[in-house]
Amino acid sequence: MRDLLPEEARKRRSLGRTILDHFGLHGYELVTPPAFELAEVLEKGLGALDPGDVLRFVEPESGEVCALRPDMTPQIARMVATRLAEEPLPLRLAYEGTVLRRRQGRAKKHRQIPQAGVELYGAPNPEGDLEALRLLASVARATGLRGFVIDVGHAQIARSLVACLPSSLADDVTAGLVQKDNAALEALFVSSRAHNVNAKIATALVEIVGLSGGGAERPGDEVLEKGRSLLAGTPAESPLQELTSLWSTALLPRQTQAGGPNDSLEGVLRLDLGEVRGFAYYTGAIFHVLAPGASEPVGAGGRYDDLLGRFGVPMSAVGFGLNLDMISRAREALGVHETKPLRVVVMDDVRGEALTQILRARTIAACRLGPGQDVLRYAAAHHFTHAVSNTSGDDGQIHVVCLDDPALSRRFSKDVDMEQLVSAIIQPNAR
Repeated sequence: MRDLLPEEARKRRSLGRTILDHFGLHGYELVTPPAFELAEVLEKGLGALDPGDVLRFVEPESGEVCALRPDMTPQIARMVATRLAEEPLPLRLAYEGTVLRRRQGRAKKHRQIPQAGVELYGAPNPEGDLEALRLLASVARATGLRGFVIDVGHAQIARSLVACLPSSLADDVTAGLVQKDNAALEALFVSSRAHNVNAKIATALVEIVGLSGGGAERPGDEVLEKGRSLLAGTPAESPLQELTSLWSTALLPRQTQAGGPNDSLEGVLRLDLGEVRGFAYYTGAIFHVLAPGASEPVGAGGRYDDLLGRFGVPMSAVGFGLNLDMISRAREALGVHETKPLRVVVMDDVRGEALTQILRARTIAACRLGPGQDVLRYAAAHHFTHAVSNTSGDDGQIHVVCLDDPALSRRFSKDVDMEQLVSAIIQPNAR
């Protein structure tokens, strides 16, 4: 858990605003759930999270067990099942905020994760999955990410195969799938614990680990063809057919207007038939966004049609969440720099007061600095883009300094028209 100092906070807020504005363009409305919730509400929809990741406490007034939210999806599901239950479908909801989880392993420190995401309720399969995937691709591009890929799989492929195993073996096999450890899986299936396991099921669980691709090195159709042969006659045959249909539809050519949002999945979509992250929670397509420079997925989501049923209102649902810290790291690695908003500090006198008011009226941040202070040092320390000094100096000049590019700084006579000063800040290249 950490503080965000002014420049970090500005960048975080700018990134969050970019993402939420993009969601809004696609018809998603913002909701804001509370920072903590009744533990029983959160536990209905923990998804892939371990209950040990959740920080619980007893609410003093009611004596109820509450928890700091480790995920916002269960909270939004509660909203949909209660206060939004009568709204026409589909419901398109967006969110932004922080979630709190415990780190696993030795450190076990708390971890505050900034997130933004969407939830689409009441949209059938595959239309809802396609909408979520295309929105995921377009919002990644809107944040400036390049070279990202979206891994897509189906939770029921591995889930249906693992369900055929004895309980004494299922957990170890799942762990092997998570690690994509063929050797460990092979060893499990030749052990005495697996003597009653169907040979086709065992072979499928070992080999799906390597069934991934979708790029030039291994076309997606090749992966799917191998999957059809491997999974024929198993419970995973039907979910593979669903994934095949989604893959084929997602890659159909789409017309994109020049300058418009690009939600094409061509070139970014990949297949992973052995993906098992969250497979106990998701009921259909699952996807993860990977980007250069980020040590973890920058986003993840999928279909979870069982969730609303736990709140008494069965309904289809699909969505995804973005990790803003990971997106920031990926942007830094790519050298993505946003345009800094104009911020002006003005030396305090009568002219300074007038200039400050004019700038604010034009929605440009501006403040005044008292006499005797070093305006340039102050401006640099507090991330101002411009400083206006010597407005009543003995040299009779007004100096407009551009801190990001001193070559754009200009000097004016003391009787300069205010519009010229404003133009020197807004359009520094104008002469």
